[in-house]
Amino acid sequence: MKHTNSNSIEECLYLAVSGQSEETVPLHTSIALFLLSYCESKSFRVCLVSSTTLAGEGQSWRQWLPEGMGFRMISTQELPQVIRSCRLPAVVDEGGRYCRAGLAVVLRHIIKRTLEADPCRKDVAELLGFKKTCLKACAEVSEWTRLCELSIPSAVEDFCRQPEHQSEIPTALLHLEKKLGEPVRVHNDDKIRRQKLQQKKGMPEAGHEGGLVDPKEGAAEDPQSSDQLELQAALAKLSMEEIQSATTRGPPHIRKVKTTELPSLEHVFAEGLYFTLTDVVLLPCLHQFLVSLVQKPGGMLERLPLLQRWYLHIQEVPGVRRAAISCGIHFLSLPEQGPAPNLEPQNPINHEEEKAVAPFTGGPRPTMTKLKNSGIEAIYSPHPCSSWALDWDGLPAAVNPMEGKMSKDRALRKRQQLNNLVAMVTKLAQPGNTVVDFCSGGGHVGIVLAHTLPACQVVLIENKEESLARAKNRCDELGLNNIWFIQANLDYFTGPFKIGVALHACGVATDMVMEHCIKAQAAFVISPCCYGFIQNTVKFTFPRSQQFMDVLSYKEHMVLCRFADQTEFQLPADRRLIGKQCMGLVDLDRAQAAERNNYSVKVMSMEPESCSPKNNMVVGVPADCKLI
Repeated sequence: MKHTNSNSIEECLYLAVSGQSEETVPLHTSIALFLLSYCESKSFRVCLVSSTTLAGEGQSWRQWLPEGMGFRMISTQELPQVIRSCRLPAVVDEGGRYCRAGLAVVLRHIIKRTLEADPCRKDVAELLGFKKTCLKACAEVSEWTRLCELSIPSAVEDFCRQPEHQSEIPTALLHLEKKLGEPVRVHNDDKIRRQKLQQKKGMPEAGHEGGLVDPKEGAAEDPQSSDQLELQAALAKLSMEEIQSATTRGPPHIRKVKTTELPSLEHVFAEGLYFTLTDVVLLPCLHQFLVSLVQKPGGMLERLPLLQRWYLHIQEVPGVRRAAISCGIHFLSLPEQGPAPNLEPQNPINHEEEKAVAPFTGGPRPTMTKLKNSGIEAIYSPHPCSSWALDWDGLPAAVNPMEGKMSKDRALRKRQQLNNLVAMVTKLAQPGNTVVDFCSGGGHVGIVLAHTLPACQVVLIENKEESLARAKNRCDELGLNNIWFIQANLDYFTGPFKIGVALHACGVATDMVMEHCIKAQAAFVISPCCYGFIQNTVKFTFPRSQQFMDVLSYKEHMVLCRFADQTEFQLPADRRLIGKQCMGLVDLDRAQAAERNNYSVKVMSMEPESCSPKNNMVVGVPADCKLI
């Protein structure tokens, strides 16, 4: 296998093929195959994974594979152990210990490997967007990633299972239609907007022969070509060419128009003007949806004019038709569109959780008093092993956080934090247990645990590739063999485990880790952080426990969260004390919610408390286990 990068190693890409019928494959698989075809990537060994036995290695699957791509059909029982613990699609390295799981993470990795093999593929580099962040934010915190990675593929698959019984357009697609109608903001868009104004006024470009039309008496705009300037800019970006113009200044009348009076740019592609990874994700989904829709009477198609326009635009992108045909996607000829109606979703997505909380006046005392009058106060359990500490001087250098890129004082506090979490985990762990370090970052907790508990399997789960790479380098230096690295959102980890740990899990990440542990009936040791970022989400509403819900409204609970963040060392002592009490109340609410799920939970302070402004520790075990 030929690579221009001599440091490249062959990786295995695992894709599910057990779809809703023998005629299709799961959309996440279709999306990954389409990207492989578009990138013309040869950097992966592809394994198609089926939960059933497929006769003759399933000839029906071949129509979805890029032409000339080799593959191997395997069963779920043949998967590497680390892959069995993750949802597909997933990529594992040659050593079998570093896994990337989840659609967005895998797609971004395919792009990275393509560019390593061929740095000249500018069109592939552009898929990541202006700041290289397209679909980088995890679905748990990003509405857009959640819509594209999860909601739309799921909605389309549900719709296509029995299209004849569907009477409504899926809400996720109506939401996308609405997004496509919003004005576009792109970097340095002033020039394009002025060109659009010039086009609207019917004025020839400066430098062309003929006189200039007065902008106040401009010719009527052709509605069929209203977005042609945006499309021209988008395609020029892909070909790395400038939009041809005799001058960048334009006519005086156009130059004098205020920016606020310039026409808005229209969507050409999903994220605005430019073709990105988001469009790669949407193409197989929307194509499959449209195939089902065109055969269905009732006028559904007419209600999605912007999706239809997007579908036509994407076919003009160089390389898209080739890649689509190679993967068995044959574009439809859609009927001519009428004017775009202004439609709201019939069952709109409730995004109340994502709206900014209104500013509060006053402090948290009324809320705290209200809880106290109902018999609810922050109570901290004593630390069961407050004097326990690792022998840091006797540990290998790569275990010590002082070897990382942090100051001496910060490294000392980090060691103190690790003493607390590692002490609790070592008291709970038994030989053979799997311990998961959620939101692991650079692996400070997981690496110490893997070194301290050689008879346990440790799993590091982190969404940020750079952080996990640093952790792997440290483990390679230590020669640790009892540790896995999984780059994924934590929901993509589905394996069994006995203990979950998280140091300074930000905002609702603490609640996500607790929920994951409770579903697995695993113990948890968590140090929460960033209480001010807590808010209602698709998965969680606050307060969490019935006891708190009976007393506080959502806004009152947000008061506690807001002030729980006011524990920084530089603040006055009385203010830090109130912040600590608010932290205790927020975590008490979490503890009581876990107790409702038959858990025994304690909230305690890390020792010494000066190790961090966010020094709470929430420890829970299933009720049939003994809590330390």
